[in-house]
Amino acid sequence: MAKRVFIIHGWDGYPGEGWFPWLKNQLEERGFKVFVPAMPEAGQPTIERWVPFLANLVGTPDEQTYFVGHSSGCQTIIRYLATIDATIGGAVFVAGFVTLTPLATREEENRKIAEPWLTTPIDFGRARRTSSNFVAIFSDNDEWVPPENARAYEEQLGAKTIVEHAKGHFSGSDGVTELPSALEALLSMTS
Repeated sequence: MAKRVFIIHGWDGYPGEGWFPWLKNQLEERGFKVFVPAMPEAGQPTIERWVPFLANLVGTPDEQTYFVGHSSGCQTIIRYLATIDATIGGAVFVAGFVTLTPLATREEENRKIAEPWLTTPIDFGRARRTSSNFVAIFSDNDEWVPPENARAYEEQLGAKTIVEHAKGHFSGSDGVTELPSALEALLSMTS
């Protein structure tokens, strides 16, 4: 059975953004079955829509199931993992957040969207039981996700963390069209 990878974009993201097409192509060339869905109402993401959407997309997870998330896609994956009683292959989290910078929530509309993601508890312990393969990638100049999020991913999920230089929020608008560290992290989990 082929290894399956689900690449989950973040708030205002879309399947063809930034490094997602590159990563999908790299993985497919190596025999992975890759899914990069358009998450519902990406401009106004909610936990209530995104987590069930992912659960429905995945179907039955197993040790051949892997995830890559970006920004709120990371939270979506963690919240999904906390709902399953299965072992997965692993997950790579890119610019995942538990807290956001004041800039990210300065506007009232953004604050309303972000608040549930920031205040609704996440069962990290239950999510952590699904795999021992978690990697979290951050940038040293991300204007939305403060650096202390790396520590949260290490402590809460046991994730190995990588901090890249000057990658912003790893978005297409930051000019990030390839992300070798994410590919390498995923390949190390599957070998």
